[in-house]
Amino acid sequence: MSASREIAAPAAAIFELIADPSQQPRWDGNDNLSDASTEQRVHAVGDVFVMTLTSGNVRENHVVEFVEGHRIAWRPSEPGKPAPGHLWRWVLEPIEATLTRVTHTYDWTQLQDETRLARARATTEDKLQASLDRLAALAEQS
Repeated sequence: MSASREIAAPAAAIFELIADPSQQPRWDGNDNLSDASTEQRVHAVGDVFVMTLTSGNVRENHVVEFVEGHRIAWRPSEPGKPAPGHLWRWVLEPIEATLTRVTHTYDWTQLQDETRLARARATTEDKLQASLDRLAALAEQS
C-alpha cells in the first residue's frame, strides 16, 4: 500500500519530522502512535527507536533503510522479539528547493503473524494519505 503527494517544504525539513520519532504522533494518519522520547532521532540503518502506541503497547522499530534526507524505513516488533515482517517506508524526492514529492508505503507482504493480518489490511491508502496530509500541514507551516 502506498500514497504520494507534493509538499511545499524542503526535503530536509520534512525528513526531520519523520526521522525524529517524537514527532511521529503529530502526523500519524492511523491515529496509532502515542509517544516516543526525544532522544531517538534516527541516523543510520541498524538504529532502533521505541514508540508507545495509543493502545499502550510498546514497539521497537528497527531501521532497515536510511539515506539522510531521502529515505527511511523500519520494521516494528514487540520488545525483544523478531519483527513479524511488516515495513514502513518514506521516500523523499526534491523537486525544487522548497517542493518535495513524498511517498509513504506500508508493506505487509512478508507479514508472518496471522493475528496481525486484519490490522495490516485495515491500513489503507487513505490512512497513508492522511499521514502525508498531516505531515504536509506541519512541514508547510514551519
